[in-house]
Amino acid sequence: MKVAVFSDSYHPYVSGVVRSIDLFREELSKRGVEFIFFIPAYGNIKKEKGFYRFFSVPAPTNKEFHLALPFSFKVSKTLREEKVDLIHVHSPFLLGRLGQKTGRKLNIPVVFTYHTLYEEYVHYFPFARTTARAVTSWYTLQFANKCSAVICPTETIRDYLCQKGLKTRSAVIPTGIDLEPFSQADSSWLKTTLGLKGKKVCLFVGRVAPEKNVDFLLESFQIVASKLKDVVLVIVGGGPELPHYQKKAEELGLGNSVKFIGPLPPEKVPIYYAGADLFLFPSVTETQGLVFAEAKAAGLPAVGVRAFGSKSMVFDGVDGFLTGLNPREYAEKVILLLRDEALRKLFSQNARKNAQNFSKEYTARLMYDLYQSLLVNPDR
Repeated sequence: MKVAVFSDSYHPYVSGVVRSIDLFREELSKRGVEFIFFIPAYGNIKKEKGFYRFFSVPAPTNKEFHLALPFSFKVSKTLREEKVDLIHVHSPFLLGRLGQKTGRKLNIPVVFTYHTLYEEYVHYFPFARTTARAVTSWYTLQFANKCSAVICPTETIRDYLCQKGLKTRSAVIPTGIDLEPFSQADSSWLKTTLGLKGKKVCLFVGRVAPEKNVDFLLESFQIVASKLKDVVLVIVGGGPELPHYQKKAEELGLGNSVKFIGPLPPEKVPIYYAGADLFLFPSVTETQGLVFAEAKAAGLPAVGVRAFGSKSMVFDGVDGFLTGLNPREYAEKVILLLRDEALRKLFSQNARKNAQNFSKEYTARLMYDLYQSLLVNPDR
């Protein structure tokens, strides 16, 4: 089986979408699936066989992310020559749209992974955000209904899309992770290296940006730090808004209580999970929240906000807590878990157990089965 991947995000840019693509590619390759990629070009990246890069420009609101110009007269020819059986698109825009249109033209099944609640990113629009939200929501649904199948990371997201009018075939397939690096990492490294011995460490991992609700995180943590001594928030991740949040932490009097680590390569992230005591992730824009699975694998209880992605990833009162969008309520749950050692230990044990549902081997098998079924019956 040969699959063509069309994605607006790929290396050297790093994101949850990129990590998802890499993990499925790694596992499905073991099952004999071959991949070719249609992705944005970044600078002078060396050409690789099977990777077709499109001229791209930096996004106005994020210079690290490049927008591909999805124009080529060779795509259809390339897909025929490569004898592609199936197209997997990871965005409803630009290259994703090109992949969908080409698949329909060549009568090749098209799978779309609904990675993101796209309408929740309209804060990047300079104006008419209400209109932009409505148009984006309508457009993504229309795009999804023109695909052979839509992959939803959680049952909650599938229910949401069905309520909006999703008619095409759908499947719930979370992005899996390699559990071992998170469960086997050195738990003493973080506090020793950062000089945090004797302190309770809360961890955030993700893009440091408005859509991850970082303002809310800092405001909540200010309450936590005012109630507890020797507690530190470690923030792993980068983004164009990083200086803004560093300044905000200072303004909130958290200069000594928040450590911004910046972006890290994926292989270095597990050691941060392993050394923390609690995982904080109040984003309300996730379709899954892969970081919750990583936290579970490391045995970290999590505190999230009741939203689409987190509701399917955090079992409230079992391996973490979910709260409303209220900084004080959020802080109270954080304080409870930091103070109650026995409860935190119980949640930690439950988190490790529940992490098994997100092993990369299990989720890749679900994806492979979907691919196979579409080749047998693409119109079901």
